Amino acid sequence: MDVSMAGGGVPPAEVAAALVDRRGIVTGWSPAAERLLQRSAAEVLHRSVLRLLAEPAADTLPESGEAGLLCGSGRVITVRYRTDALRGAALTLIQAVAADRASDAEWDSALARALLGQSRIGFVLRDTDLTTVRSNLAHGAFAGPPITVGSELSDVLHPADAASVEAGLRGVLDTGVPLAAHEQRVRSARPPYGDWSLSASALRLEDTQGKPMGVAVLFTDATKHWRAERRRALRHRASAGIGGTLDPRTTAQDIVAALVPDFADLAWVDLADAVISGDEPPKTFGGGDLHLRRVAVRSAEGPWPAPLLQVGATVPPFPDMPRVREMQEGRTVVVDRAAVEEALADPAHARLAVPDGGHSMAVAPLFARGLVLGFVVAWRIGRSEPFDAEDADLLAEIAAHSALGVDNARRYTREHRAAVTLQNRLLPRAFTSTRVMETTGVYVPAAGGAEIGGDWFDAIRLPSLRTALIVGDVTGHGLHATATMGRLRTAVQTLADLELAPDELLTHLDDLVIRLADEVDPAQHDAVGATCLVAVHDPVQGRCTMASAGHPPPLLARSDGRAQLVSVRPGPPLGVGGLPFETTTVEVPPGSILALYTDGLLQRYGADIDGSTRALADRLARPRDHEDDLASLAQALMSGAGVRPQHDDAALLLARTSALRPDAVACWEFPADPRAVASSREVTRGKLAEWGLQDDTFVTELIVSELVTNAVRYAGGPVGLCLIRDDVLFCEVTDPSNTQPRMRRARTTDEGGRGLFLVAQLSRRWGSRYGQTGKTIWVEQELSV
Repeated sequence: MDVSMAGGGVPPAEVAAALVDRRGIVTGWSPAAERLLQRSAAEVLHRSVLRLLAEPAADTLPESGEAGLLCGSGRVITVRYRTDALRGAALTLIQAVAADRASDAEWDSALARALLGQSRIGFVLRDTDLTTVRSNLAHGAFAGPPITVGSELSDVLHPADAASVEAGLRGVLDTGVPLAAHEQRVRSARPPYGDWSLSASALRLEDTQGKPMGVAVLFTDATKHWRAERRRALRHRASAGIGGTLDPRTTAQDIVAALVPDFADLAWVDLADAVISGDEPPKTFGGGDLHLRRVAVRSAEGPWPAPLLQVGATVPPFPDMPRVREMQEGRTVVVDRAAVEEALADPAHARLAVPDGGHSMAVAPLFARGLVLGFVVAWRIGRSEPFDAEDADLLAEIAAHSALGVDNARRYTREHRAAVTLQNRLLPRAFTSTRVMETTGVYVPAAGGAEIGGDWFDAIRLPSLRTALIVGDVTGHGLHATATMGRLRTAVQTLADLELAPDELLTHLDDLVIRLADEVDPAQHDAVGATCLVAVHDPVQGRCTMASAGHPPPLLARSDGRAQLVSVRPGPPLGVGGLPFETTTVEVPPGSILALYTDGLLQRYGADIDGSTRALADRLARPRDHEDDLASLAQALMSGAGVRPQHDDAALLLARTSALRPDAVACWEFPADPRAVASSREVTRGKLAEWGLQDDTFVTELIVSELVTNAVRYAGGPVGLCLIRDDVLFCEVTDPSNTQPRMRRARTTDEGGRGLFLVAQLSRRWGSRYGQTGKTIWVEQELSV
């Protein structure tokens, strides 16, 4: 039994030692023995060692083992001992330690052997200078360089990483506070080069006096998880950042921006010339001139290297080789530098395609609808790790997503250049924004762009922050359908200005379509007919009132992530005549999204209308976690499930509601009493003072006074007054009368008749609308602040 702890871990100062002669008489007694047995040398020397035993024993001691010894205090202590005969002298050395300390030492020794004898958990013991004292990575682990005894951090780690790790370990040495599960990215300073992520823990080692001896570091390889997280983050950024534009060049620049530097050190995008101009690229197979042009580049090291092909330059022809055909079939290819140079054969072409220091290349085609729109090329340079199969899969996924964006941009470019120019002139702005509602509309023509359709959408700002949302679908295709769409949209704009209820607006629109059908040639009769959905949003009440003329019902996505179909009673399509339209009112909380669409959008999700509607509702709810703006969400919804040809054009109108400020609306109700005029002026003055609009008090009081006076005098009560504050001030007075107010110019001798004239002069605009009972006169007033 090794009690000297040579390799066992018990400090020498705790090892008791005694010298005995052949007769067993103690001739030497160490200070450690005095402390252990609490007996001085005078008590023990020249006496038999057997007298120290707690129990009688034979004449001699075994060479090693355990024994109970009598202490000077009378208690018994169990020790582990070992005897060694000394050469050249008739003496025997006996070494002993307390049994419990010997057991601890064995465990410590077993732990040290276990840590140093395995490589799944890295273990490095460093002294106070952070020089390696012990390590189980002397032969390398985690695919990194070996950590040998005597090495320092700068010998194995990149200088920046070595400084970071040293700072952390110095903190442990100085404070004694352990470092637990610290994520540390490291790069090697010598082969094999690479990046790793380690989960490291460190604690300070101290001697028996509490003085720091060094630091023990244990770590595990978290590189796989780190790389998976990097790929997930890159995938998310690419999904969010690519495809948000309808310009092919900008989309290509978004692609390289997503790849560099997180995925590659250098990347470029080549697009077919036809794609840049908006046309479909020619179908090619094999080498030769692929009619490609470099449209986007990015380098992690700064400016684009001069020897490489520059933006705007034509890509040289490719030799006919298997890898080119693989890419044309939609497959991603990973090759090393030597393979690229060998395949290109031409040194001049190789200088344009191979960057200095590049050692691994990945190429993914932009493949959409069976056509190769271009290629995404990524290079890793210097000490970066070569591309592997997982990198190839990720690049293929990003390229597939990017191809949709490029193809959408290409198709938009073509349609914008050709027949859709007319359609776009007839449609409103795609994006509108007010304090209470943000809208975006998307129109996508039928596949191939040959057919111009009659789908349309509109978002019309109404007084008092209300908004009318309209989407419609004219029967048929071609210029006749587009012309009919333009006439209907103009009529809707005019009728909306009258502030008619949705069912009344559709009734008037139905009459118009019937008249238009009587005017056209019978051969064009199919273009005179339409479906339409009209919705009016009132932010003050938080409601939306809508009516349908044979149109698919809208979807409502609430802020809690649920999207559902709004139950609207469909009336007949426009042009049928003779049947009424009914309204439906639903609560629309702030943060909700209303989706109004045509049946062409549903066809992109499948043939079954019910199933397509459910799929559209799911898509409406799901992308909102990843798309922050309505435009991106609309593009995602318009892309559909990708399972059917797009034989019909489609329109989509999304509207996101916002809440009014809590104090933005103030309403009162007064009886039909002349004293109500003074009361209305008083509450108006107080509310404007509360809003900090004292400079507008005089004009607003005058407007309120004239409107309330007219209501009390000619309409009766009750009289409602509402003030709505936005960038402008809206003043509404409601009364039970259905009489249409008229402004006239009073003569000099007239005592009245000047009220509405004054209101018109003092305001930006005014008007009236009718409800189920009575009417509301509204005034829009500019503010001085």
